[in-house]
Amino acid sequence: MVRQLLKNWFVPAPDSLVARDLRRARSPWLNAVHLLWSVWVFIIPMFDGFTWGWALGTLLSYPTFLFLYAKCCTASQQVAYRYALALVMLTFVTLPWYPSGLTYFVYGCVMLCTCRMSLRSYLLALAGLNAICLVEVWLLKYPWQAVVWMPVTTVIVGLVVNAERHADQKELELSLSQDEVRRLAALAERERIGRDLHDLLGHTLSLITLKLELSRKLFDRDSEAARREMEEAEKVARHALSEVRSAVSGIRATDLAAELAAARLMLGASAVELESGELPPSLPGEVERALSLVLREAITNIARHAQARKARVSVVVVANVLQMGIEDDGRGGIDSHGNGLSGMHERVRALGGSLAVDSPRGKGTRLSIRVPLRARLTLVGDGAEAHGQGDGWPEQERHAS
Repeated sequence: MVRQLLKNWFVPAPDSLVARDLRRARSPWLNAVHLLWSVWVFIIPMFDGFTWGWALGTLLSYPTFLFLYAKCCTASQQVAYRYALALVMLTFVTLPWYPSGLTYFVYGCVMLCTCRMSLRSYLLALAGLNAICLVEVWLLKYPWQAVVWMPVTTVIVGLVVNAERHADQKELELSLSQDEVRRLAALAERERIGRDLHDLLGHTLSLITLKLELSRKLFDRDSEAARREMEEAEKVARHALSEVRSAVSGIRATDLAAELAAARLMLGASAVELESGELPPSLPGEVERALSLVLREAITNIARHAQARKARVSVVVVANVLQMGIEDDGRGGIDSHGNGLSGMHERVRALGGSLAVDSPRGKGTRLSIRVPLRARLTLVGDGAEAHGQGDGWPEQERHAS
């Protein structure tokens, strides 16, 4: 019964510190680490000696302090200030006979910043509480050191924690905005796929239905005409199937720009700065898909194994040859056939290109990829003309390169 009552009492409110940590996949015991500073409760008596009065004061006040601190972490921001002020009152009540109670005052002032108040209001509250505390310790004839370090400690620690809370709030807002962007992007992509499939299959299925109806009507009167209509319907269906497969391949394909954006997010989470230049326009589809997968594998290796601080990706086209460089300033020394490099070699070779690895130990790693982008030659009459058949490379880009 008591256990269930305590469990219900400490259920975190939706806007509490503990609930906020849980939403970010952090341990709910993270805030308990700050309780290590309460060791000052046991250090202060070392200057005057441990007494039975101190032991009794600790026995009565320390569990109360733990209870109030836990409520500051699990209570709603709208009422958490009450428990923070209760910590301050615990100090004022115990100070006449328990000097270690000054530690509770620091916790009370710091936990006030978890409430919904502006920085100006928080500083005014700190100033008022410190003034009351200074008057009390002066009347009780505490040492001057207690008068000096108390306001300095509460203001410095309070400002640091307030800055951390503000940064966490901004991080949460940024995360929510990123989730909203991804949701809108997914919604737009679903709408685009729906429109493409409607445009792709609507007319085709209507044509197949019309020809099948016509063949059914002609079946008894002109079986040969009915057979022709059914053969045409079969051809239309096969053509539609080919277009659907092509569309699905395009949907599944990875865009190089999108993969580069994903790489920036992945490396940013690993505290690695990524530099990248402009991407060439209108790359062939099969080349872009293969290089996107190569980039994904390389970035994953950097995030997991390189221990790098900076990375750089460059993609340029020179003389109908695409040159892609992926480098980092990590530990280097990787095996040219390890860490997924074998799969990268296979993808690049399938495009008729080459991949070179330069990874001296302690000096980072550089991948140099070269893929030819040449137009095929077809004979026209007695001469030869260059045509980009099936390579996806625009004519004006080939001339420009």
